[in-house]
Amino acid sequence: MARQLDYHTIREIFARFQQAEPEPEGELEHVNVYTLVVAVALSAQSTDAGVNKATRELFKIADTPQKMLDLGLEGLIDHIKTIGLYRQKAKNVIKLSQILVDDYDGEVPNSRAALQSLPGVGRKTANVVLNMWWGQPAQAVDTHIFRVGNRTGIAPGKTVDAVERAIEDNIPADFQRHAHHWLILHGRYHCKARKPLCRTCIIRDLCQYEDKTE
Repeated sequence: MARQLDYHTIREIFARFQQAEPEPEGELEHVNVYTLVVAVALSAQSTDAGVNKATRELFKIADTPQKMLDLGLEGLIDHIKTIGLYRQKAKNVIKLSQILVDDYDGEVPNSRAALQSLPGVGRKTANVVLNMWWGQPAQAVDTHIFRVGNRTGIAPGKTVDAVERAIEDNIPADFQRHAHHWLILHGRYHCKARKPLCRTCIIRDLCQYEDKTE
C-alpha cells in the first residue's frame, strides 16, 4: 500500500484527469434511472461491455419496472444468459421491479438506504446510481478504484469501505462529482492490474507506485 498523498498532489492529479477528460461518463448503457439500476446490478462480476451487449435489446422492450414484470423471469433470462450469474441476477431484477411497483409507484428512490433495500443492490450499486443519475458525490469503489487508490496513494485503504472514506476525505470537493469515473477509467485503461501503462501515464511523476513499468 502506498503512503497517503498530500492535498496539493491529489489536487494536481485530478486537475490533470479533468484536463484530459472534462466530463467523464460511465460506460454502462441505459435509457433512464430504472435501466441504470438494472444495468449496474447486472454488472457485478461482469464486464460493462458484456452487460451492454445483453441489455441493448432488453431495454427496448423493458425499460420500466412494470414492463420488466410483464416480460417475466424466463423472458429476462433469455436476454441476459450471456452474463455471469444470470439466473440469480434475473431473480433479483424481477424482485426489485416488483418492489418498485408495489412500494414506489414504479419510480426509483433517490436515497442510498432505499436503493440498498432492493434485492441485488449493494452499496456500490447504490453509489453508482446516486452519482450517475442524481449527480451526488457518491463514490462507488470497484476493483479498479481500489487498485488505483492504493497504488497511487490517492486513497489507500485495506478495505473497500476504507478506500471510499479516503476518497471522500482526501479528494478536493470540486473534483468529488467525477472522481469515481476518473479513477475507474484510469484503472481500466492505464493503471491495469497486470501491466500498468506507466510509461504513458499522465500522473506518473506524482504516483507512489514503487513497481512502475518502463
